[in-house]
Amino acid sequence: MALDQDELAAAVRAALAGAGDIREVKMFGGIGFMLNGNMVAAASKRGLLVRVGKEAQSEALAQPGTRAMIMRRRVMDGYVYRDPPAIDGAVVQNLLRLAVAFVQTLPPKAAGTRRKRATRRTKR
Repeated sequence: MALDQDELAAAVRAALAGAGDIREVKMFGGIGFMLNGNMVAAASKRGLLVRVGKEAQSEALAQPGTRAMIMRRRVMDGYVYRDPPAIDGAVVQNLLRLAVAFVQTLPPKAAGTRRKRATRRTKR
């Protein structure tokens, strides 16, 4: 059975319990879950975005209903997406197990640090 946004966020919280320093941030029209300052997942009414890393991406994509994350017509390596009808508690647990294993290998980030975006210059 598919989870609604609140149930999905609760399932993500439960799956991340005991994983480390978890912080929730509003992002992507839902809630982003940060582990040691690095995004691990985002839950919204549109579905579940999970950061699994390039090495585990094929394993995550092997799960039925999981697809590569596409942003601005580009595949985002290391990220997978589940649409709401294909999400249940077991799926959340499996994907977040892969995500936590990957994100724990990343160096911690201080809260509030953001990369500056390069400004795009237009030719006149």
